[in-house]
Amino acid sequence: MNKESSEKEKSPAQDPSPTEKLGEQIGHRAKRKLQARDKDERTVWFGFGMFGLVGWSVAIPTIIGIAVGLWLDKEWPGQVSWTLTFLIIGIAVGCLNAWYWIKHESGRE
Repeated sequence: MNKESSEKEKSPAQDPSPTEKLGEQIGHRAKRKLQARDKDERTVWFGFGMFGLVGWSVAIPTIIGIAVGLWLDKEWPGQVSWTLTFLIIGIAVGCLNAWYWIKHESGRE
């Protein structure tokens, strides 16, 4: 008998079920994730990525705040500058957002 015919004669009970295969795959991925966390080697690219994350988390809310402020200044002009008000609100929201992400990433150590 050759190898192919012996494989065909295997009973279905010997083949792992789809549930068992899924369990093995999940276990393998979880093991790899834990190994990657345990390495604790943060590269320069990780640092650049963190700079980018912090930068965009502050920049986007600030730009949105400026845009909303300009629109409000055009629609309802008054003594109070809506642009400056929403600029400050945007920076505050952005800083809180950046603080959250830094705290989240440093919690993985």
